[in-house]
Amino acid sequence: MKWWRARPAWVRDGIGGLLLLALAFVPPLTAAGTRLGELPRRPADVLAVLAAVAMTVPLAARRRWPAVVLAVVGAGFAVQELRGYQSAAGAGLLVALYSAGVHQERFRREVGAAAVVAYVSLCVALHAAGSAARVQDHVIFFALVALTAVAGAVVRRRRAADREQARVAERVRIARELHDVVTHHVTAIVVQANATRFVAGPGPAADSLEVIADTGKRALTELRDLLGVLDPERPAPRDRLPGLAQVGELVASTRAAGQPVTLVEDGTAPDMGAGRELAAYRVVQEALTNAMKYAAGQTTAIELDYQPDGVTVTVITERAASGGAGGGSGHGLAGLRERVELFGGEMTAGPRPGGGFAVRAHVPLEGAP
Repeated sequence: MKWWRARPAWVRDGIGGLLLLALAFVPPLTAAGTRLGELPRRPADVLAVLAAVAMTVPLAARRRWPAVVLAVVGAGFAVQELRGYQSAAGAGLLVALYSAGVHQERFRREVGAAAVVAYVSLCVALHAAGSAARVQDHVIFFALVALTAVAGAVVRRRRAADREQARVAERVRIARELHDVVTHHVTAIVVQANATRFVAGPGPAADSLEVIADTGKRALTELRDLLGVLDPERPAPRDRLPGLAQVGELVASTRAAGQPVTLVEDGTAPDMGAGRELAAYRVVQEALTNAMKYAAGQTTAIELDYQPDGVTVTVITERAASGGAGGGSGHGLAGLRERVELFGGEMTAGPRPGGGFAVRAHVPLEGAP
């Protein structure tokens, strides 16, 4: 059993399909095969074997291409019924319907509608071929096979719920670990900075320590807010998440840390929503962080261009003596780009032709072209 579970899914499904094909024409099972149209029974021939193959062998791909497999199996089933064959291979239709219910991700309604149309067409063709089956017979058969597809859909929803529950549990675990580890260290930094500031007395060193303490406190606040996103049991106070109105505070704290920064705002800030404002704020924050790390002491110019369709953020850092403001791994900028693109915007970041580093991002309003 362990060896069987270790095999790829398509191998296991393929072996199952071949086994069903091998049993398709075993006399006791043949008598139990479906005869939807009750047409005169026809002995097995080459076409009967091909129809059986169509209803069994494609089941190997039932998880990857459930709609295609259902179409091929349905075609084999139609040939079997219209020609008057009888074999146990017809059970492949139930497997294909169940698989479509479980594994079909896109166009589920369209696939279901196509299956209904195909079944009605088969019933009409059987009637034209002289079938003695009544309408209620076709309805009863349809209800029975439809239950198989419904069962697959129920399993699919349960699996999705289980996966979501697992994701939520993992988020909670991550949130608690972050809270236990990160907040401990950041709190220690804040406490030590405050203690050292009082020991050092007034002066530039004390001012720098005050900036460190204030930055640590803001980091703790934002961390708790972000933990609320990860942990549903810890509600996130979204009104405290930073936005465009807090860019000025961010610039002031960066200046206090010794980095020369200018800020120009053009136009009136539109109502963008918390998520989009946070994305624009993070662009400025990441650009300033990079400027302080890789271009310390060089002037950084920030421009917020408010437009009716959104806001354009431009952050330009002058050339540093050793490298530009875009040094490092670039993971932070890549993550920012993904965040901006999530809201339908675009972002570029790279060295300037004349030296320095430029970050530009446009975050549009919801529904803006």
